[in-house]
Amino acid sequence: MAQFQGFPRGCLPFLRQLAKNNNRPWFNENKQRYEDCVRHPALAFIADMDAEIRKLSPNFLALPRKVGGSLMRVYRDTRFANDKTPFKTNVGIQFRHESGKDVHAPGFYVHIEPGNCFLGAGIWRPERPVLNTIREFIADNPNAWRQATRTGGFKKRWALAGESLVRPPRGFDPEHPLLDDLKRKDFIALMHFDEAEIGEPGFTRFAGRHFKDAAELMAYLCMAVDVDY
Repeated sequence: MAQFQGFPRGCLPFLRQLAKNNNRPWFNENKQRYEDCVRHPALAFIADMDAEIRKLSPNFLALPRKVGGSLMRVYRDTRFANDKTPFKTNVGIQFRHESGKDVHAPGFYVHIEPGNCFLGAGIWRPERPVLNTIREFIADNPNAWRQATRTGGFKKRWALAGESLVRPPRGFDPEHPLLDDLKRKDFIALMHFDEAEIGEPGFTRFAGRHFKDAAELMAYLCMAVDVDY
């Protein structure tokens, strides 16, 4: 596999045009552009990210596979969606924990989309038993949660995100000082960045350096769900 040299200039224009022509005939006519501007460079990026991810933890995987690896499918699952457009108009790359089987596993994430590029870290939309386990862990270990989410490089560049309950979760103290965190349905953090970064050969080092700021959050969540960080 070729060494990663940055995503080509045609990557973001392709995604913009796909958003305007989100149908199978257009995609099939432009499939080679997808391969050249999106999939091939994304797989090279993932391969080069292996070393960066291993600096953070040996338990997260960078898998440069066309199917079943770190690169998320371009095809949308529209079975239960109101939006029936067939293709995703972003590049999604997840370096998930080796114990996980899907997008709900603990993981680091790269999102490339015109006007909306960001890094992510955490656990997205965990199932209810896991969700309650994380909430209980935060309630019992508040100081370490504050340390992971309110200090250092994380505080400067990252922000917790995702959906939350309107009311306190059942069984938790409504006066708990971390109530806003206990109400979360997602335990994820995002760091937005300038889309020009993706065209640089050093984008892997950029991602690895900023993922390091979120490593304490990831270690905390792994401890909460009882998997090794």
